[in-house]
Amino acid sequence: MVTVRRTIDAPADAVWAVLADGWLYPSWVVGASRMREVDPAWPGVGASLHHSVGTWPMLLNDTTTVLASVPKRELVLRARGWPFGEAEIRLVLQERAQGCEVEMSEVARSGPGRLVPEAAQSVLIRPRNVESLRRLAYLAEGESR
Repeated sequence: MVTVRRTIDAPADAVWAVLADGWLYPSWVVGASRMREVDPAWPGVGASLHHSVGTWPMLLNDTTTVLASVPKRELVLRARGWPFGEAEIRLVLQERAQGCEVEMSEVARSGPGRLVPEAAQSVLIRPRNVESLRRLAYLAEGESR
């Protein structure tokens, strides 16, 4: 499992507001390029985002589904990216005196990604998730102003 953390200069409410707006997904998730549909129940358990990964003309349409959701505290997602496989992503929010710490963990759950050694997964996933949290911070900090 690859885990990254970032303290965001915004309250957990503002961070959650970004996570809860499915249409913002490609704004903070590195690799997601566009939204096609957001289930009305997002970010409730079982709700899905229908998004595309990549750039034109090499777009891959897929989904991300909520596995667990505790508003303003935790969001667990199953992200599909076939033919590469599926990953489970866990975002944990902890209110701090100076904002909100977000911990993002990711692990390959199925497909070819599961065959990649954890050290190699870390080399690929860590920089992407560091950038995703940086983008999430920009959005949440702007939301809180």
